[in-house]
Amino acid sequence: RFMVGFARLVTHYFSHAAWLADDELLGNAHRLAGIPGVLIHGRLDLSGPPDVAWALAQAWPGAELSFVAGGHTGNEEMDRLLLAATDRFAST
Repeated sequence: RFMVGFARLVTHYFSHAAWLADDELLGNAHRLAGIPGVLIHGRLDLSGPPDVAWALAQAWPGAELSFVAGGHTGNEEMDRLLLAATDRFAST
């Protein structure tokens, strides 16, 4: 039941481009300056191509981007990077 509901929700967001105008996220990413961000992209994450993560990292002042070998569900490397980021954010 959960998986069907989740799939319907994700499909609904995808079909409406998350209600964002073309280039809205990248065009306004400069407004995130001063807000820390860590972007971690899995090589096998087919729903989000790596060029999108790269473009966002370039447009977001101060964002950090890491590419890992895993996919959308993560792996040990992704877990390590996520924990390091949250530990760093928690200490500030």
